[in-house]
This record gives sequence, C-alpha cells and structure tokens, in this order.
Amino acid sequence: MTEGTRRHRGPAMTVTLALAGDTMLGRGVAQRLELSADPAHFFDTGVRAVLARADLVLLNLECCISDRGRQWDPMRKPFHFRAPPQAAAMLAELGVHAVTLANNHALDYGQDALLDTLDHLAAAGIRTVGAGADLDRAWEPAVLEAGGLRLSVLGVTDHPSEFGATERRPGVAYADLGTGAPDRLMSAIRGMSGDAVIVCVHWGPNMTAAPVTHVRRSARALVGAGATLVAGHSAHVFHGVAGPVLYDMGDFIDDYIVDPELRNDLGLIFLVTLDEHGPVRLSAVPIALDYCRTRIADPAESGWIRHRFIAACAGLGTEVRTEEGTLTVDLRPSAA
Repeated sequence: MTEGTRRHRGPAMTVTLALAGDTMLGRGVAQRLELSADPAHFFDTGVRAVLARADLVLLNLECCISDRGRQWDPMRKPFHFRAPPQAAAMLAELGVHAVTLANNHALDYGQDALLDTLDHLAAAGIRTVGAGADLDRAWEPAVLEAGGLRLSVLGVTDHPSEFGATERRPGVAYADLGTGAPDRLMSAIRGMSGDAVIVCVHWGPNMTAAPVTHVRRSARALVGAGATLVAGHSAHVFHGVAGPVLYDMGDFIDDYIVDPELRNDLGLIFLVTLDEHGPVRLSAVPIALDYCRTRIADPAESGWIRHRFIAACAGLGTEVRTEEGTLTVDLRPSAA
C-alpha cells in the first residue's frame, strides 16, 4: 500500500475483521447440512455472537460446494471434502462475507465442482479469492468495504501444485513457497491497494505445533512486499502471532479425529481491529469443536487454549494480554 492509495479523512475510522481457520463442511457436516442449513445447528449462540460483533467475516473454506463431480485424486490423498449447495446459504446466514478457496481441497471433486462452488457462493453474496476459472481469476484479489475502509484480500496456497489454475484450466492460486516467495506472488501483493492488504495463505504441513522454516521465511517476504496482515492456515492447530502475521488459525468446524496432545478440537476466532493505516490489535476468542458443531470453549478448555496461545506467541517474541476471557495482542506498537 502506498501513500498515494490513502484517502484523506476526518476522525480515524476502524473496522473489525473476524478471521477463522479451516472450515470443513464435507462428510459428517455435509450429512447434517442435507437436513438443515440453519447455522444454529452448527455453531452455538456464543460463536454466532462473536461473528456478529465483526464488520466483516473471512474464512478458509476447505471443501467444494456442489452436487456434481467425482473424487479427483492426482495425489492419492485419503480425504475428499464436498458440501451440498445449501452450505453457501448457511455461510451467508452465519454472516460470512468472503472465503478463500486456495487450499488442498478446493478441487477434491474436480473442476466442475470447483466452478459450482464459485457460483453457489456468488449467488449467496459471498466473495471468493484464491480460486477461479483460469489463472488470472484465481489470482484476482477481492476488495471488501466497511466503515469507509477498503480491505484488499488475496488467497494463495503452497500445496498442491496439481491444483494450480492455468490459463485454460480452473484451479487455485498456487505459489511454491519452498525456496522463497515467487515473483508472481510478490508482484500481486505490490499491486494491491486499499487501507489494508490481507494475504490468506494455506501453507506448511498438517498437525505441527509451530510454523516450519519455510513458512516463517515466506511470512517475512509477504510483509516485506506490502502485506499488512497475513492470515495462515493448514496445520489444523493454531500457532502464535508475530507482528501482523497470524501463522495458523487452526480449525473452525469439522468432523475430524482429535489428536490428544495437539488438540485440534480447540481453537480461536480472531477479531482484528483495523484503521486506515492497517491492523491495530487482535482479540482471540477460545472455541471448542465438537463433532460437526463449534461452541465457545468452557473454562477448562479456555485455560488450555490460553496457556498454549501465550506460549506460542512468546516463542515468536509476542506478548499476549488476557482481558475478560479474550486474548489480546497489540499489532501496532503505539496501540498499547
């Protein structure tokens, strides 16, 4: 973001952006969606109230939405996720404004199912980034507006390369981050404008307790190119925060087996306050994932989440405050 993209305003305005990690609406969740698309069946009152506090809600949708296609498996992976068309209406009623589709499940049921996903979400009024009918559209940012501010959002994934869009084939915005941030990604970020530049990245391996080396290296490159907020996911476990980088937001809803040590069933909803200069602070609300339903964490679960998040952030040099059950991180030194 350059000075030329900023507009002169009167008193400072702020926007609250709610961010959540992997949102998997396939398999067991899909079976329940076939019966009802009421968000209350999938998220408790507390979770829905947290999202309602935000001006904008952005998720990583880790499935396709379609009633077409068949399992497409060039990598021979064990899991394939597809939600029924009514999933789009459920997300819209939940208050979701945009999703990133740049991940390793967007093409689980082939190109037709991906194109259906784009259509269903558009019909529900939900913006998409990170996937498209061709290379240019997969890499096209979305601009979200609220409170007089403009947030420019880009979605990319570092796996799998087989899902990458081409000039003639639908797919995701694929960026090989193994040896650094590729030129296309750096150029895309530098070309974005707005009051905040948000990069959603699906990066690194599953079930890791902390960001791996190439993820940390890539994060520095993204911020250096102009990203004012980086929102990561893929590990299924939340990681710490360092500056404007949320290394991994964990899971938001699923039907997964729970790892007894990493506790992928315990997570956070991240509320980021932004003004015309970018992110100001982050508030994280503890959540617990039951089978196909997410709720506000109970006191014991919240204690585990609080301890782990504080330790994860401390390992990255970040201080966390606890304020009335919410975990708070200052994203700007002067915002104490």
